[in-house]
Amino acid sequence: MTYQEALDFMFKALPMYQRVGQAAFKKDLTNTIKLCKALNHPEKKFKSIHVAGTNGKGSTSHMLASVLQACGYKVGLYTSPHLKSFTERIRINGEEVSQGFVVDFIEQNMPSIESIKPSFFEMTVAIAFNYFAQQKVDIAVIEVGLGGRLDSTNIIEPEVSVITNIGMDHMDMLGDTLEKIAFEKAGIIKESVPVIVTEKQKETEPVFVEVAKKRNAPIIFAEDQVYDEIPLSDLQGTYQAKNVKGVLTCLRVLTELGWEISEDKIRLGLSQVQTNTGLKGRWQQLGSNPLTICDTGHNKEAFQYIVDQISRQLYSQLYMVLGFVKEKDLNPILAMLPENAHLIFCEPQIPRALLIDELKAKTSKLKQPKTYIQDVNEAINFAQQSASPDDMIYIGGSTFVVAEIEGL
Repeated sequence: MTYQEALDFMFKALPMYQRVGQAAFKKDLTNTIKLCKALNHPEKKFKSIHVAGTNGKGSTSHMLASVLQACGYKVGLYTSPHLKSFTERIRINGEEVSQGFVVDFIEQNMPSIESIKPSFFEMTVAIAFNYFAQQKVDIAVIEVGLGGRLDSTNIIEPEVSVITNIGMDHMDMLGDTLEKIAFEKAGIIKESVPVIVTEKQKETEPVFVEVAKKRNAPIIFAEDQVYDEIPLSDLQGTYQAKNVKGVLTCLRVLTELGWEISEDKIRLGLSQVQTNTGLKGRWQQLGSNPLTICDTGHNKEAFQYIVDQISRQLYSQLYMVLGFVKEKDLNPILAMLPENAHLIFCEPQIPRALLIDELKAKTSKLKQPKTYIQDVNEAINFAQQSASPDDMIYIGGSTFVVAEIEGL
């Protein structure tokens, strides 16, 4: 089996949420438990940090990994989805898992895979856990894929759990209120394991407090913590300030548990997140003259920060290249888009993409100038050709739009 054949098998034979949506979502942990049992329980062979949340969980996971790496630890990092290549999802000290490991895993475990029939995500989690166990990482930062309670990653017993924040996203699967979504995220809270909640929200705080109490888990709200100094991260974007506070609180708990983490290493790790972990697409500058920014933020809460950040930039004309997925509630996002923007709508190449014709119908009443170009990079080229050096181009709306940017 070649690496391409292995990818084809995973992408085509296994249901994949990122591509097809709810049809790939498994509402229990049975397959993951069976698969890890067949692998002799790799999830029990490494220490971990579990990170959930609507927004900020990816940035938080990468920041934690970067700091722990700076402290000299061998650090696994599991995140999703990937932007360019599958192997981005599974890293140790920033290095992606080898293609050979992925091929060998599938070949060696094909009987179990064929009998258990895992989803794409369940399979990917098993590959990651197996890799971290074999490579004997000191600790792995594990980002939840979707929700928490029923997420495939939720078979680990972490040192500490982190819940970044709760927003109205994936409501078709997680519930239609903040309280219901919080309950799903709170599913990662384990018996007697400390949990950090990055953002305090009046609707969700009681949910987390109640679940933590039931499970005898110490709960710490990062907003309540006092720090003499908040070190800067190399991740740009005003929204990272809250994430950094959650990271610092998590590191403080790890220190209390005996991990050796110094202030100097925290500063160093936070200043080198992108270099240490390969993170992309978080208020990432792609060019200047015109200033060109991309961001993977894709829901109402993320767009509130994005629009605020755009308002702080200096530019003559704003061009926004935007594409979305079908199940997104677009109305709150569309209502926030700056009145002075030229909107260029596009369509990422995945089955879940909101098609151009549907976008036209949903955006027809917007007062801003609008252009519709199906191909993401053609839409970006149109913006670049239209823009003057003192203008600004923003690219986003979906992780999958950012993933298609040429040369990212």
